[in-house]
Amino acid sequence: MGMGCLTMRSIYFSSTGQSGTNLSLEEITETLSKKDGFLWLDLDGDEAETCEPILINSFGFHPLAVEDALQEIHVPKVNDWGDYLYLVLHTGDDWQGDHLETAELDLFVGKNYLVTYHVQTIRAIDIVWETLKREVRLGVKNIASILYDLLDEIAMDYMRLIDEIDEQVEGIEDRVVHEPNKAMLENLIAIKRSLLSLRRVISPQREVLNKLARGDFNAIEASARIYYRDVYDHYVRIQDILESLRDLVSGVLDTYLSVVNNRMNDVMKILTIITTLFMPLSFLTGFFGMNYFQPVENMNSWTSSSSLVFLLIIMGVMPLLMLWMMHKNKWL
Repeated sequence: MGMGCLTMRSIYFSSTGQSGTNLSLEEITETLSKKDGFLWLDLDGDEAETCEPILINSFGFHPLAVEDALQEIHVPKVNDWGDYLYLVLHTGDDWQGDHLETAELDLFVGKNYLVTYHVQTIRAIDIVWETLKREVRLGVKNIASILYDLLDEIAMDYMRLIDEIDEQVEGIEDRVVHEPNKAMLENLIAIKRSLLSLRRVISPQREVLNKLARGDFNAIEASARIYYRDVYDHYVRIQDILESLRDLVSGVLDTYLSVVNNRMNDVMKILTIITTLFMPLSFLTGFFGMNYFQPVENMNSWTSSSSLVFLLIIMGVMPLLMLWMMHKNKWL
């Protein structure tokens, strides 16, 4: 993910069909004063001291809103500042297989402009940007439709991310019964943690879309609400799938623990059987190995070769009898 020096890019469409990219600050100020067509300014980087005068002086955004965008990390939200909206969204396209990092995207939405600020490179921004650059006809796009495309692409990124997590969980589920291991447990815990992080983001982000679909904002045309309702439906579905995935991961984790416990029980069962089988042998060898008795009588009959053979037969038959008894009582 990109981070560091500020990259500023802009794209402009006028009502007369003219278009331009990478406008200077003077051209941006002139374009905003005309209130003609629409402008999208994208700021990519962590140089807050460079972005702040652009947002305050060129666009006239409130310093508190600018401070929120440049210096603080927020959960998804929408603030109405009258002529423009300030939105905070999170994207989740950075999935490393066992670790999830969400990137914050700050947006200022006016009737004829859109300003996006992000520290990390965001895939949805690049996709919508390249698509918009190919639009040359007048009236094809407006700020409301660009915002819809951006929100929809972010939702699709979440859907792709959840599909990847789902495939990974299913793969673990197929292997958990036959080959459970410590790496699998660590992977399950990491996925569960990632799903929890997603839940913390998706829930408030869904409410942002709900407000856009139902709220009465001056910066958003009423006719655009139906499109935001469509994105809201995507987030409802995403949250439902998230809950199902969390239940699935919990179920796989329980299965893993059950399989490990069963294997441990089998090991303990075998060790217990071995210990039980040798207990009488240990008793016999221990008893006859004591040096307590004095040789007051002739004990040659007890130390003859025949008595040794007899004792060995007893020691060999006794475990077999015990195994037969365990099998008969269904202890095995």
